[in-house]
Amino acid sequence: MLVLDSSRTDTVLARRAVVRFLRTRCPWADANDVLLVVSELLGNAVRHTEGGWLLRMTCRQGSLTAEVYDSSNARPVPRCGDPENGGGFGWGIVEELTSSVTVRSHTVGKSVQAVWDPNRTQAA
Repeated sequence: MLVLDSSRTDTVLARRAVVRFLRTRCPWADANDVLLVVSELLGNAVRHTEGGWLLRMTCRQGSLTAEVYDSSNARPVPRCGDPENGGGFGWGIVEELTSSVTVRSHTVGKSVQAVWDPNRTQAA
């Protein structure tokens, strides 16, 4: 298990730790896809919330889970991508590159859980 939080690291070091985790614990996972999804989730937590974030990754029984907790109760809102002004592509990328994505509300904030299962097709 990999657990990182914004009070002890930044997103750059978190991404490096994710790559190391994948190499040692979950070598079957597509590191580029996972890294892009984790980067999107952490970037959204930084951009759209006032508090910190926590990243928890596990690789068990053939599936990989990355869960990002943040302080906002606002759920992600899918938008059409805007290539001229930037933005709006992230949620679609997360959905496309994972087997499933779940958003859970908590007493304070929410978590976004992305799962990769090599035996399932990716989310539509």
